[in-house]
Amino acid sequence: MSTQRSAKATDPPPRRRVWPVGIRALGHRNYRLFFTGQMISVLGSWMQFTAQAWLVYRMTGSEVLLGIVGFVDKVPVFLLGLAGGLVADRFDRRRIVLITQTASMLQALVLGTLVLTGVATVPWLLVLTGLLGIINAFDLPARQSLISAMVEMDDLPNALALNSSVFNAARVIGPAIAGIVVAAVGEGPCFILNALSYLAVIFCLMRMRLAERPRPGIVPSTAGHLLEGLRYAWRNPPVRALLLVLGLMSVCGMPYTVLMPVFAGTILGGGPRSLGTLMGATGIGAFVAAVMLARRRSVVGLGRVVAAGTATFGLSLIAFSLSRLFGLSAGILVVTGFAMITQAAATNLLLQSLCPDALRGRIMSLYTIMFVGMAPWGSLLAGAVAHAAGAPAAVAAGGAACALAGLVFALRLPALRPFARYPIPESPLAAERAGPR
Repeated sequence: MSTQRSAKATDPPPRRRVWPVGIRALGHRNYRLFFTGQMISVLGSWMQFTAQAWLVYRMTGSEVLLGIVGFVDKVPVFLLGLAGGLVADRFDRRRIVLITQTASMLQALVLGTLVLTGVATVPWLLVLTGLLGIINAFDLPARQSLISAMVEMDDLPNALALNSSVFNAARVIGPAIAGIVVAAVGEGPCFILNALSYLAVIFCLMRMRLAERPRPGIVPSTAGHLLEGLRYAWRNPPVRALLLVLGLMSVCGMPYTVLMPVFAGTILGGGPRSLGTLMGATGIGAFVAAVMLARRRSVVGLGRVVAAGTATFGLSLIAFSLSRLFGLSAGILVVTGFAMITQAAATNLLLQSLCPDALRGRIMSLYTIMFVGMAPWGSLLAGAVAHAAGAPAAVAAGGAACALAGLVFALRLPALRPFARYPIPESPLAAERAGPR
């Protein structure tokens, strides 16, 4: 009897799961707060993205300027992303996100005011878009790495997938609302509504109770701290391969979103509501992909998912570039959105499972640079190709490159598996020891 009592006293109590497996991360109070705030804030962000794209195209009618605006929006992430990751690893991540979300709210408020007062010009749009890009360079790595502090490590994949589902549900609803609002009263109210939506996430962040994160060890210099993350990514073949494929997809494939106003307005003969519908169709597929990933219990097999998602994304872009029927184009974009988020979210899950927490901010900054920061170079390239050969040719060429990248990654998977290492011993993911498959 005494032996049994002693064992019961020393064994840790089993954690009781009261949430279904697909939403198990919501069992954590901090993550529920984050999830709630994100639902509202990201909806406003997609409204602003759609309204701004239409505003630029309405003011200029230029594919090149659409590419330039896309470049200015994302290039700060490319230039400052590593600094953002370093800041996320050295300082309080919640405080960083509070600061960046507040700054984003002010940016949207200024943009909306300029549009409503009729003084918005392309230079003003470029300045404010670049400012938001600078904010995102610090916000994205901190926000991605903060999620790991809200949940237990075995719930991290589900938390990341749920976060992606929120983002992509907003991708469906936000552009549709923006299309209606722009058609009825113009672009300005969309920016104001986005500014108000940030109040939700700021409130929820302030309500969180997070344990203090251990201070990082002393490093020789800032450059040494940065090089530590770069060295880890380069010397770990699965991490390196995942980042390279993601970067190529971002450069070659993602600029299709920048050219979407051309397809909606010129090629398919629609207006702002058509743009909202096309963007929403992408979001439907993306949301379904995120929900499917949320139901996964481990990262086993996600390497194959990355390969298939990359190839499917490329093939769907080729099909979209050939379509001249609005309904068919919207249907193809459902597949495009599904494949895009399948690839990007699976890559995120694998990277977060592969990297130690001390390097999480820097690895997430590399993920952000590849997924977001590389896109502006693709936007410039797509804008130039679209100007010279047409938007369909630009999208088709990018799709072909993505399809080829997916095939190459699939062929490389057997050689990558032996190098995978999971550094989180308390997670059931560690027990798999399987790496990308």
